[in-house]
Amino acid sequence: MRPRLILRPGKEKPVRQRHPWVFEGAVQHVEGRPGSGDVVDVFSTDGRWLALAEFSPRSQIRARAFCWEPDRPADAGFWRERLAASIARRRQLLPGADACRLVFAESDGIPGLIVDHYGPHLVVQNLTAGAEARRKQTVAHLLELLSPASISERDDPVRQKEGLRQASGPLWGLPPAAPITVVEHGLRFQVDLNTGHKTGFYLDQTANRALVARFCGGVEVLNAFSYTGAFAVHALAAGAAHVTNIDTSAEALALAAANFALNGFDASRWTNLEADVFHQLRRWRDDGRQFDVIILDPPKFALSRDQVERAARGYKDINWLALRLLRPGGLLATFSCSGLVDRDLYQKIVFGAALDAGRDVRIVQHLSQGPDHPVLLTFPEGSYLKGLLCQVE
Repeated sequence: MRPRLILRPGKEKPVRQRHPWVFEGAVQHVEGRPGSGDVVDVFSTDGRWLALAEFSPRSQIRARAFCWEPDRPADAGFWRERLAASIARRRQLLPGADACRLVFAESDGIPGLIVDHYGPHLVVQNLTAGAEARRKQTVAHLLELLSPASISERDDPVRQKEGLRQASGPLWGLPPAAPITVVEHGLRFQVDLNTGHKTGFYLDQTANRALVARFCGGVEVLNAFSYTGAFAVHALAAGAAHVTNIDTSAEALALAAANFALNGFDASRWTNLEADVFHQLRRWRDDGRQFDVIILDPPKFALSRDQVERAARGYKDINWLALRLLRPGGLLATFSCSGLVDRDLYQKIVFGAALDAGRDVRIVQHLSQGPDHPVLLTFPEGSYLKGLLCQVE
C-alpha cells in the first residue's frame, strides 16, 4: 500500500479543485514512510481519497498532485502518455518551431519538469523531488518520442528548496560545446545550451519580441537588461534606426554582437553597453538623453516572499527612470518574470512610477508568456511573466 498524506480539516478544497500544490501546513500527518519523490495518496481528514501526488520531504510544498483519477497507475506508461500529450500540444500550437518549450511542469501535468528543444537538442530541468526521481525514465521517454541528437540538464536554484544537489551536464549524447543557431520568426540566434540563462534562451518572450518590433521602425530603441539582444535583433529587422543594448554581462553582449552579425545588421545601427541598468539610466536622465521605444526585461527580482517588497521598489525605480527617458508618444514595453509579483501588483507598480514621473501613460496591450508556456486554469501560479506595452505622453 502506498504512503498516505492526511490533510488537516478544511485544507482539502484546493486539492479537490485540482490545484497541484499541497503545502506543509496543510498536512495533518503522514502514514507510512515515503521517500523523496515517492508517489503518495492524498486523503482528506474524513478519509476521502483526493489525488495522487509526489512527496518532497524538504520543501514547503510537501507534495505535488498530478492525478485525480483513483484507478490510474502512476507507472512508466502514465508518464510517457503525459509527455507525449505535452509534445503534441506544442506541435499543434507551434508547428515547425525551431525552438520552444515542450514541457512546462505543473501546467502540463508533469510536476517539476521543464523540457526545451533547440533544433535537434533537448535541455531539461528536474526542479522537484518527483522530477528528480523520474530522471532516467524521462530521458528514456524523450529518446523514444523525439530521437534528439542530445539531452542535457541545467541546474536551477529552485532545486535547493527541494533539498536536491546541483545538476548540470549531459544526460544522453554529446551536447554541443559551442553555441548553436536557432531560427525565430525568420531571424537567427546563437544559443549557448551550457552556460546561457535558463536553458539557453528566453523562449517565453518569443511572441512579445515580434509584437514589440512592429513599433520600432525608423526609431531609436533602448533594450535594457538586453542579455543576448533578442529584442534588439527583432527591432533592427523591423527597421529600427538604432538600438542600444545594456547588460552587465560582457559574455552576453558578445553573443548579442554575434547575433547582429549573423543577421547582417550594420554595426552603425547598434551599440552594446556593459553597465548597470539602474546607474546608466540615471546618468542618461541627468544628461537629458531620450529614446522612442524602451524595453525593460529584467531578471527575476523576487525569489521568495520576503523579497517582494524590495522587488517592487526595484521595478518602480527602473520604470520611473524609463518613463523619464521616453520622448512624447514613446512606447514602453515593461516586463516582470517574478511569479510572486502578480499582474495586478505589477500594474500598480508601473502606475506609481508614472505618477512620480509626471507622465500620462496608457496601456496599449497586456503581455504574457507565449503559448508554449501555457497556464493551467487550476494552477494560476503558472502565469509568471507579465508585461505592459504602454504609450507615454
